[in-house]
Amino acid sequence: MPNRTLDRLVDRVGDTVESVDGLTVEAGKVAEFAAAVGDDDPAFRDPDAATGRGFDRRPAPPTFTRSAMFPRYRPDGVGRLGFDLGFDIRYELHGEQAYEFARPVFVGDTLSGTTTLTDAYEREGRQGGTMTFAVLETEYVDESGALVVTERETLIETDGPVVENDHTREPIERDATPDGASVRQPDLGFKPVVSVDDVEVGDAGPTVIVEELVPQDFVRYAGASGDFNPIHYDERYTRTLGNRSVFGQGMLVAGYAGHLVTDWFGVAAIRRFRTRFTARVWPGDTLTVSGEVTGVDAPEVTAELTATRQTGQTVLVGDVTAAIPPTDRT
Repeated sequence: MPNRTLDRLVDRVGDTVESVDGLTVEAGKVAEFAAAVGDDDPAFRDPDAATGRGFDRRPAPPTFTRSAMFPRYRPDGVGRLGFDLGFDIRYELHGEQAYEFARPVFVGDTLSGTTTLTDAYEREGRQGGTMTFAVLETEYVDESGALVVTERETLIETDGPVVENDHTREPIERDATPDGASVRQPDLGFKPVVSVDDVEVGDAGPTVIVEELVPQDFVRYAGASGDFNPIHYDERYTRTLGNRSVFGQGMLVAGYAGHLVTDWFGVAAIRRFRTRFTARVWPGDTLTVSGEVTGVDAPEVTAELTATRQTGQTVLVGDVTAAIPPTDRT
């Protein structure tokens, strides 16, 4: 039930707004964000660890610009998405998120952004009803005006609550715990790729396992990112909309995938990173994130990414492109 007709959205395709102002990348916020997505890489927390990786400043996880959703980074009159789509937040879904990096985001950066509506269209839903799609592109620049990262997101408004018939069990009830899910890598002997010469199509990346999500994980991510849609943390509210419980942000799962790709290739090597959300994640779910190399065209390596829940159902698919130098043989 869009508040804005498709025709009016289509008329605005190509419009650009100043959407982000003064996104200051603070050391504490980077550490908080990394913790919220279960990423224990010391380079996000320890200046000495960052220096050991060849950085003069601490980098941020690849999805960190999601924290631009905090109101303090919005110019006056600009809403939470950076662009007034007229979507009803109760029936809004996140379909896809993609990044193209000119360089990593670093502690000490102050970023500003402009957002363009690049496409708008409708499709019939698989279970009936109309789905309205909007594609937004945000360019983030630093204090000098240099481009840092381009972010593209696809947002969807449905006619009502989405019912997932392929995952019908009730959420697992667990006692509250401040620790949230356990995020671990079972393949402890895995070594990051340092040379494109060492990569072949079919190579598997590391595995990230997120054991037994709880609502606190969704709340923690909301606090780190600024994504305060109450469907993710207000049990009563989300049930009144027809959902059986609160459920996780798609970008939380994208953060787990970002953990995998930076452990695999290193944050400085990531050029493009894309995730598409195929199902929601619920309290009690255990997620397994994995990847496989699909192309090698030196110095670039491409890999496909997948996140599945304990039932075998896929909740995220995506891909990453990393630029990795060859072995120096001089």
